[in-house]
Amino acid sequence: MNQTNLILQIHNLTRDSTLTEKQLAENQELKKKNKELETEKKNLTEIIQQMTTSGNDFNVSQAQWSIDAYCPKENNNRKCNPCQKGWDHVESSCYAINDANRDQWKTWEEARENCRGKISDLVVVINEEEKKTVSKMSWTYGNKGYWIGLRVEDGKWKWLDGRNLTSSSWIDQPPSDGHCAISVKDQGFKSVSCNEKNRWICKKKALSV
Repeated sequence: MNQTNLILQIHNLTRDSTLTEKQLAENQELKKKNKELETEKKNLTEIIQQMTTSGNDFNVSQAQWSIDAYCPKENNNRKCNPCQKGWDHVESSCYAINDANRDQWKTWEEARENCRGKISDLVVVINEEEKKTVSKMSWTYGNKGYWIGLRVEDGKWKWLDGRNLTSSSWIDQPPSDGHCAISVKDQGFKSVSCNEKNRWICKKKALSV
């Protein structure tokens, strides 16, 4: 083999090696992009599932609004957030603290209707840690607080998810027909007439972005 042929073979090997490295880099970039698209698809699927299980009539315009709220477009790309703008993200949940002007405060039923219109419900507290979180959100206004998803049904305190209130230390007053619970900062839960008007806290599941 003469020197010219040897140089030519070395050149070809170098070129092939460069092409292989370039192809590997392109392949890695494609895998990364595919993973991002899969994540985006998962997030959008979660949003649509929330829409269809919320108890509200599902329609395309409402779904599009929800997608845009969670995953706003930036430079023709969507970046999804755990909660939509205006909601607080804590652990696996999103909370909307509704600090309306006093003339816009609502009864318990009205507050719940407002939450359901946001594809959520009045906050249901799962454990002591979440109770502390909700308490911190419940700014006081005199002895007024925020509606939560707890009311008296059949002589028992019952959460909106169907569970009975099992910790009697969470609310001092015994169950009384026509009463619902408010959360008051540093004072825990209080029993008041469901027809009173108060502020309210909504809760929904956060996206797993």
